[in-house]
Amino acid sequence: MEPYELTLAAASSAIAAGDLSSVELTESVIGQIERHEAKVCAFATLTLEQAREAARQADADIAGAGPRTPLHGIPLGIKDLCDTEGVLSTSSSRTREGRIGSADSAVTARLRGAGGVLLGQTHTHEFAYGVLTPTTHNPWDLSRTPGGSSGGNGAALAARMIMGAVGTDTGGSIRIPSSVNGMAGLKPTFGRVSRRGITPLSWSLDHAGPMARTVTDVALLLQALAGYDPSDPGTADVPVPHYADSLGGDLAGQTLAVPSNWFFDRIEPDVEAAFRSAVSALEAAGATIREVTLPLTETYMAVEYALFTAEASSYHQEALRTKADLFEPDVRALLEAGELVYATDYIRALRARELIKQGWREMFEMDGIDALLAPTLPATAVKTNDPVVHWPDGTDESAIDAYVRASAPGNLTGLPALSVPCGFDRQGLPIGMQIIGRPFDEPGVLRIGSVFEAATDFANRMPGLV
Repeated sequence: MEPYELTLAAASSAIAAGDLSSVELTESVIGQIERHEAKVCAFATLTLEQAREAARQADADIAGAGPRTPLHGIPLGIKDLCDTEGVLSTSSSRTREGRIGSADSAVTARLRGAGGVLLGQTHTHEFAYGVLTPTTHNPWDLSRTPGGSSGGNGAALAARMIMGAVGTDTGGSIRIPSSVNGMAGLKPTFGRVSRRGITPLSWSLDHAGPMARTVTDVALLLQALAGYDPSDPGTADVPVPHYADSLGGDLAGQTLAVPSNWFFDRIEPDVEAAFRSAVSALEAAGATIREVTLPLTETYMAVEYALFTAEASSYHQEALRTKADLFEPDVRALLEAGELVYATDYIRALRARELIKQGWREMFEMDGIDALLAPTLPATAVKTNDPVVHWPDGTDESAIDAYVRASAPGNLTGLPALSVPCGFDRQGLPIGMQIIGRPFDEPGVLRIGSVFEAATDFANRMPGLV
């Protein structure tokens, strides 16, 4: 087995045991970049020489005092929405061409402080305003989208060009690329991870969180990322548990809900079959499965779009006035549409969101559930040149509507939502299952994901490109 084939956790253990150096691991991963990046195009900016120096320094530090954290010496990626000091940080937009980060974002600083070896900035759909990341290709099928907006992360992980990454999620942008690339990704509870130094899309819906190959890897990344940051008023001053302690075991005593509505209104048969099989596996692991009806589903998409279109247009208002021709056409259209949202409609959306959050709290409490299970997406990766889901009844739905439809509940409620691989469709494309938990119950969500992962081999499969 080549070092790049290891999971983050396995590589970390090998480094701690002295069986592998950070330099050896980093060079192995850089070899993957040299072999595949020209086809995949996952990176907006590569910092390979800086990474090599960081790996040499990591080996010296580890030889002297042992690893600081499980991330010490591990090659990682940073979504280009997150600033990195001294590095091109453009949010994958021509409106910021040549922009150099003046300081590390909070998540960049935390990964660097944990000893991570940063390989570069990964592509995002421009300003995170989309679900396709059109600059980048899916390693499972280069003609298909890697999802978005953290599509560079998803593709780089699948191609084994990084071992972990930090992404952002406003309407599914961690979970969507995780699902279509066969990776694990966690949108933590709103406020669990600082967003300082991250270009906002929607202040009220934005989250930052980890992406990796396995649930264990996600837990190790979250350990470094989580925590209160007084410079981000959106973060919560809540104690950070030791996430790895929650992994494994069985699910005896756990009640998991499966919704009877919303997620199954339109869904590809292969996706639903894989999801139902995953639910059966969790039941076999000791969980009690209960059907629930989600509240206020008729409001989800209207509220999600009203909030993020209005807030995105507010943030980009000046650039839209002075650099409109430099935005990609799809992003410019959305920004212009956001300027048409009335303040009264925005306020109604905020009020409706509070009712949605209340409805979900009551559902969890009244039904006595520990987490809710759902397909991460209703469909697998769409073609890049045809970003539409073609349903069996002959109707079409844009990828952004189809993907956000399944992801929006996690953002509207602010609840932690983990996507884990749960199968493949008949074309060999990955399928994800979403696990949504109670506020700040990332340990519970990660535990469920780790139990499922241990019972299957989906996390170990690699695309043919690799």
